[in-house]
Amino acid sequence: MKTFGRTSVVLILPVLLTVVLAARQAPQPDQAPQLLHPLFQDHAVLQRARPINVYGETAPGATVTVTLGSTTEATRADANGHWSAMLPALSPGGPYTLTARANGETRTASDILVGDVFFCSGQSNMAFSQRQAQGAADDARGATDADIRHFNVPAAASLTPRRTFADGPRWIVGSPETVGGFSAVCYYFAREVKKSANVPIGLVTAAYGGARLRNFTSEETLRQLGLEPEDLDILDHYRNDQSAAIRRWGKRWESWWTAARPKDGRPWMPEYDDRLWKTAPPALGAWALWTGTDPDGFIGQMWMRTPVSLTPEQATKSGAVVDLGSVNQEDETWVNGTYVGASSFATRTRYAIEPGVLKVGVNVIATNIYCGWRDCGLRGTAESRAVRFADDTSVPLANPWKYEEVSDGSIGPRLPWGSVHGMTLHYNGMIAPLGAYTFRGAVWYQGESDVHFAASYYKSTLLGMMAERRRQFADPDLPFLLVQLPGYGPIPTQPTSSTWASLREAQRQTALADKHAAIAVTVDIGDTADLHPTNKREVGRRLSIAARHLIYGEPIPPSGPVVDSVTRRGSVVVISFRDVTGALTMRSNSPSGFELCGDTPTSCRWADARVQGQSVWLSNAAGAARVRYAWGGSPVSPLTDGSQLPAGPFEIAIR
Repeated sequence: MKTFGRTSVVLILPVLLTVVLAARQAPQPDQAPQLLHPLFQDHAVLQRARPINVYGETAPGATVTVTLGSTTEATRADANGHWSAMLPALSPGGPYTLTARANGETRTASDILVGDVFFCSGQSNMAFSQRQAQGAADDARGATDADIRHFNVPAAASLTPRRTFADGPRWIVGSPETVGGFSAVCYYFAREVKKSANVPIGLVTAAYGGARLRNFTSEETLRQLGLEPEDLDILDHYRNDQSAAIRRWGKRWESWWTAARPKDGRPWMPEYDDRLWKTAPPALGAWALWTGTDPDGFIGQMWMRTPVSLTPEQATKSGAVVDLGSVNQEDETWVNGTYVGASSFATRTRYAIEPGVLKVGVNVIATNIYCGWRDCGLRGTAESRAVRFADDTSVPLANPWKYEEVSDGSIGPRLPWGSVHGMTLHYNGMIAPLGAYTFRGAVWYQGESDVHFAASYYKSTLLGMMAERRRQFADPDLPFLLVQLPGYGPIPTQPTSSTWASLREAQRQTALADKHAAIAVTVDIGDTADLHPTNKREVGRRLSIAARHLIYGEPIPPSGPVVDSVTRRGSVVVISFRDVTGALTMRSNSPSGFELCGDTPTSCRWADARVQGQSVWLSNAAGAARVRYAWGGSPVSPLTDGSQLPAGPFEIAIR
């Protein structure tokens, strides 16, 4: 378990409250067919210098006439009513009017500009609005460029791919009054890019607070990657038979626990001996507060159990449910050893109890709650927790709750249909509805929720997701700009393992493996106590530098110094760098940020480092097998060059 300092939650809570409701209901039906897809509406930005794909829906087989400026094209809708028309490429400019006519219907979009369009996606740091950013008020007053426009995809979790958006999003023209609602990272990126590109900039943002990468990826791609096929099968089962899928998930979870922790017994069984467990405070609430610590940054799982006594009449009543009130974040729950259900970020958690499960006398309610960030546990009033019956009577869960932390950071499988940690739901609800819009590039800022899981999955999944977007947007070379995770958590006082560092390394390896990707290093501009650092202006600026190199072909490095090779010369290890602007410099030598490591996870030690031209030399390297740099939650990262951009974190074997 970990606790960090106070963290702002202004951003993430509204997102979660919105999407929890969507995820706990049946998938919302798609909206009525729209002749022009919602991306083609007033104030839209279309991609310059590329054929313009316009699409929508109408009556099956209907003839559709599309006009943009002085160009008109005709096409026919397919048997499902879907249509698309490819219009000739245009140079930057506008405004234009776009019109579609079919089946007696006409739809017109006005004030259309042609420029560069970017797709911005990720979790809460991408959703983080400009009004929350450092210097927001001053920057908003200067946001007078109406050629920067933003389209925010509504947050939605869906079990199946949607054709249209969950709400009615609009293109918003940038102004001092509107820019506060833009994605901060995307806005500052666009503002910087426009200085050199000098064309209208359109931003399409699809971001979902707290979401894992697998939730932004389609089921087809996840299956191709071989990622958790059993969980995908259970998710598919859930679409058709929720009760059976829930029972199947319970067996999956119990099997995981038994295999992963064979010495720990089965805490969900009523006969389990919990006498050595601690007793929770009567008010329950956030676990971290029970010991007087801050609730932010709690990571791991907690078992909780309580007894409830029933009379013979109560034990045989029909329609029994166990009501846990509000649970944060995700729970797996049992009654008398029988699995009854699971929830994700539930504002109210109620599970039906099958006949015969309850008994006369003492019954045991057991739940395992997973927390990936903050304020986790059983929340709400004491009255919200009870065994309830169909006749509106209830028995409160008023006895003390015993609890036990799951040691060593083990994390069980996460609910496939969970609104945040689930699988493919945000692809279905937010990405699939975009269709084949044309973009100049994509910006990806995500990974905070994946640090608690195997980093080895992240690179392959990220590469798979990027390939998937390229197929969807019909651009096999679509550039991706990746934001490497910023610093967060304690500053290391000695070399240590770090899930954050491991995920940054997976992001670095992804950029190396994809010739159409670049990375923006942000490890030095994070916040040790805040998962949402507010300096989004600098993140946007660094992304713009990567874009100028990767997308616009400027002869500048995409970031600061980049490690090129690590070689041994006697007792010295030489680390060579490329993309160096001017000369390498070390802002501080205490410590250097470099580590020499052996073959084991605990064998790393700080290294003495000195700059030698475009290399860094590490002395006393006997026995070292690999080198790490800027490793940890909020690591020391003093190496830079004339650009004043930091060298990025890395771990590399010594040759």
